[in-house]
Amino acid sequence: MCRWSNLCRPAALCQATQVAEKLGAGERHEGSGYVLVDGLGRALNGRQLRERAYPVMAEHSLRRVRLYDARASCFTYLANKGVPDHLLARWAGHTDVRTTKQWYVKPDVEDLRPTADIWGELAIAPAPLTERM
Repeated sequence: MCRWSNLCRPAALCQATQVAEKLGAGERHEGSGYVLVDGLGRALNGRQLRERAYPVMAEHSLRRVRLYDARASCFTYLANKGVPDHLLARWAGHTDVRTTKQWYVKPDVEDLRPTADIWGELAIAPAPLTERM
């Protein structure tokens, strides 16, 4: 199985591991197409993902976060970097872009700051001559 700690390695290593597992499992291998799978190619469920992720977080002295929250943070980051909505939805496995935007793309205070700065400029801008009395 491709371990979470291997995700930092080149994708080719993970793919090679999966190819070896597929050969070893023979006809029992399901070939689900997912990246994080067990030795038979079946997608991992939420519990299995947590059981693998939390030890990796501890091993690397990372703050333990729920995988759902990490997923939302990643999609917010990608959205803020300009990744188009339809691609975010595709990565999230959603057929409707609105679902991705509603549940996963969450702006925080720093994301809102540029807009707040623009609003601030409006407040200090001089009024046009036609409006002065």
